[in-house]
Amino acid sequence: MALQYTQEHLDKIYEKLPEELQKAIFSVETAQAIESTCKTYGITDNRVNTIAERVGHVLMSIILPQEFEEILEKEVSLPKILAKAISRDINRLIFYPVKPVLEQLHQMEIKVTAKVVTPQPEKQRSSKKPSGPDAYQEPIE
Repeated sequence: MALQYTQEHLDKIYEKLPEELQKAIFSVETAQAIESTCKTYGITDNRVNTIAERVGHVLMSIILPQEFEEILEKEVSLPKILAKAISRDINRLIFYPVKPVLEQLHQMEIKVTAKVVTPQPEKQRSSKKPSGPDAYQEPIE
């Protein structure tokens, strides 16, 4: 399942990407997220380069985010539990922020394993006035 692309082919794909994905591929934040995630899980050898390359392939829409965990297992030779943990963190830190753009490219809903939940504002109370007299109000004279 190892993906082999020439630099010329990758350049052509990159040129056609939305600007948001182009920025994400070469952003400092993406590099830091990969580095810190790998460091957290004790990945320090040349496997970091393979992980970074596959993150780039997801951002270039060459592979799907859902396939990332399996790729970590097979191509990077990580145990399933470690691949799942790294995949979860990479999904949360890198793929989730660009999820709408990736979905648009793939024209499908992408399952993100570590969903960021944004609290919704409370619904405003109903402005309906109760019928009948209010027992808590004093009469105005």
